Amino acid sequence: MSTLSHSTHRLSHLLHRLESGGALLPDSPENVTEVVGILKSYGVVLGEYWQNLIYISEHQFLVLFPFFKYFNGNVSPGKLIRHWFHDRINFEFSEYCMKAMFWHGGGGLDAYLDTIEFETLARRAIQAKIKHNPLIQGINAIFSDFLLEQVRQMAYYSALGQFWRVMSPMFLNLSDRYDQGEIKTIPDVVQHILDGLVAAATLPITYGVHIGGQPYDIIPSSTGLTFLADTAVPYVEAVFLRSFPFMGTTSYNAQARQIPIEQERFNYGALYADPLPIGGSGIPPTLLMQDMRHYLPDYMDTIYGDNPRGNTDLRVRLCVSFQKSMFCVTTAAIKGLMPYPPDTCEPSQQKANRRYLEGWLDRLQESRLMDIQD
Repeated sequence: MSTLSHSTHRLSHLLHRLESGGALLPDSPENVTEVVGILKSYGVVLGEYWQNLIYISEHQFLVLFPFFKYFNGNVSPGKLIRHWFHDRINFEFSEYCMKAMFWHGGGGLDAYLDTIEFETLARRAIQAKIKHNPLIQGINAIFSDFLLEQVRQMAYYSALGQFWRVMSPMFLNLSDRYDQGEIKTIPDVVQHILDGLVAAATLPITYGVHIGGQPYDIIPSSTGLTFLADTAVPYVEAVFLRSFPFMGTTSYNAQARQIPIEQERFNYGALYADPLPIGGSGIPPTLLMQDMRHYLPDYMDTIYGDNPRGNTDLRVRLCVSFQKSMFCVTTAAIKGLMPYPPDTCEPSQQKANRRYLEGWLDRLQESRLMDIQD
């Protein structure tokens, strides 16, 4: 007998679907095509995002006014003009995700950045960077934690870049397998992502910079930080679930009380976001949708083509497709973190798995989960 609370009783069919090997997103040929197509485009965009994040972390280290950080070291008049006219990848969105992870924290990376070991290594790199800059030396002497906080942020630039460096080819490979007829169902999509997460689970997360030709470790391999526990799981928590309210749609005024006081009650992530504001000024996911629209495979025209509005609401429809794909990624994460194998025959283990799944469904009841069921 299910122990789902009354509020999640309407999701009980999803509990049984998950227990029987299904996903949060219903399985249908249309959903498979839509999810694979949007993830192919997303994989291309992530390839650009992760390279820029790594570039910033390694080559813009403690550059307080990084005017050319989005150029990956290749600055030219033509590229500058295209940048000003927004003929470019919108790297601001990758920073938005990084700042969500940085602010919400969680995992071993967040814990490590508060240790004496990190502070010692960071201050060593800081001193090497500013030793010929008396102005910044003075600022550092007065505000001793200012540059240290900048190094913490640089660590998140690098960590998110390393996370997306794995996810990008994973999504592109999913598209290749779909084209070859290997991916036919939504459970196939979920299993592909789960296999990729498991294969990369223990990849080390490290970070270092070169200053004056000398290497400086910030996150050495001895910290034991790994891909799954210290980047993937915190990313799901910060970006899929919590994130930030969109400015212009929610008041940040404390007296208005439109934002929860408790950080853990934030439900503004990708799985909760209303697609309708996408396309409006100041809405960060608009940047991602604008980037992805350039790399959609041709077969997505079948899904988006028959629409009386034409392409005027394309970003909104891209957002809906993207949310469907992220529910598939979430399903893979849920299954990967399940306390016992999904096919266990041990009653106590089955009960533990059910409690675990019920906890997830309870948390997702306010999300867009029910909207994607049709």
